Amino acid sequence: MPIPSSQTALVQQTSAPSFVSVGVGVQNYTCNATSLTYSNVGAVAELFDISCLFGTSSFTTIQDEAFNIWHKAPSSVTVLEAIKFLGGNQLILGQHYFVPNPKPAAGSPAISPKWDFTSAADKGNANAFVIGAKVGDLPAPTGKTDVDWLQVKNVEGALADTVYRVYTKGGQPPSSCTAGAPLLTVKYTSQYWLFGGSIQK
Repeated sequence: MPIPSSQTALVQQTSAPSFVSVGVGVQNYTCNATSLTYSNVGAVAELFDISCLFGTSSFTTIQDEAFNIWHKAPSSVTVLEAIKFLGGNQLILGQHYFVPNPKPAAGSPAISPKWDFTSAADKGNANAFVIGAKVGDLPAPTGKTDVDWLQVKNVEGALADTVYRVYTKGGQPPSSCTAGAPLLTVKYTSQYWLFGGSIQK
């Protein structure tokens, strides 16, 4: 897995991933009226399988290709349509979005990330999801315009024990905002690596 060795925020896995995908979607932000900066309030993305690209030159660049298409696409083009422009027969694994924190505690976020395969690759399997909690955060090695790389642990679901967001592209908001500004959506792509879990291909 492509984690820089000169950091300790993310822990390298020693086992093979259960799923490797690219997420194409948006990061959502609202304006904090006090600090006049944007606060992240979740994300929404479609996830497509890239395991067939492992070992090829496209494996580490597919998210960049997807971002170039998605970023330039007009608002009338859906995420799924943008993915089709990559060519080939992309297998949609599922969706990534945020839900209310299933295990709220003092100091914990109100919402939690979810990776959900129950309506796509594992349609009908009610356990084919994972809701996670962030345990590691690394600024993207590629620059400040790309969202952070993350390590997330399972708090609910059988899809994975650990999820990583790496090779990110885009998704960062402007550095400031105006009080009362509407919800801001910023296009992004990234690779998501899922490890463990009882749901296998």
